[in-house]
Amino acid sequence: MGDGRSSARSSAAKGAGKKLRTGAPAEGSVTTHRVRSAQRVRIIGGQWKRTLLPVSDAPGLRPTPDRVRETLFNWIGHLIPRVETVHGLDLFAGTGALGFELASRGAQRVTLIETNRRLVDQLTQTKRQLAAEQIEIVAGDALSLAARWPDASFDIIFIDPPFDSALLAPALAVATRLLSLDGLMYIESGVAIEPSTLTGDLQVVRRGRAGRVHFHLLRRGSR
Repeated sequence: MGDGRSSARSSAAKGAGKKLRTGAPAEGSVTTHRVRSAQRVRIIGGQWKRTLLPVSDAPGLRPTPDRVRETLFNWIGHLIPRVETVHGLDLFAGTGALGFELASRGAQRVTLIETNRRLVDQLTQTKRQLAAEQIEIVAGDALSLAARWPDASFDIIFIDPPFDSALLAPALAVATRLLSLDGLMYIESGVAIEPSTLTGDLQVVRRGRAGRVHFHLLRRGSR
């Protein structure tokens, strides 16, 4: 699984709330490579800044490097500078680094889905240690669980499936339905996503690369 990897909201996000820690948005390559042997990843910003999250030796688990997450949340901060009302979803939570990062920066609700029982237990322990009541951890198959939720339930969705798996396309399809108007979708994959392959009104608004991994930020809406 990637970091890759229940309640959901049916209304679109409003724009008031806590400000994200941001820098200037940027596109292009990031030279940091995926770290396979790391024992910890850290939360970059927000109330739990510098908190270390454990990395288990689980099949397909390739945590998003700190520098890539820093770039991602700079992008998010530029496009959604206030996130107090944001509901987030991480379809393949893994270490939980993406979801906990979003919650740390002030998101109202973040749902983490994970199928590996050991990782679920680890996520639950981290939630307990941080007293992260805005985090919801759901054990099970991401695609099956997501199919039950209403349209436009989430404002930010992370898709980082097990590396080299065939889950990206079906995850993208279900996430497209779940994404709110003007919502953001983050995708990590082994290949670049071509805009012509996207359905509906999704657009690639930022992209970058770290070693073999391509990462993209997509937006729903006319902007």
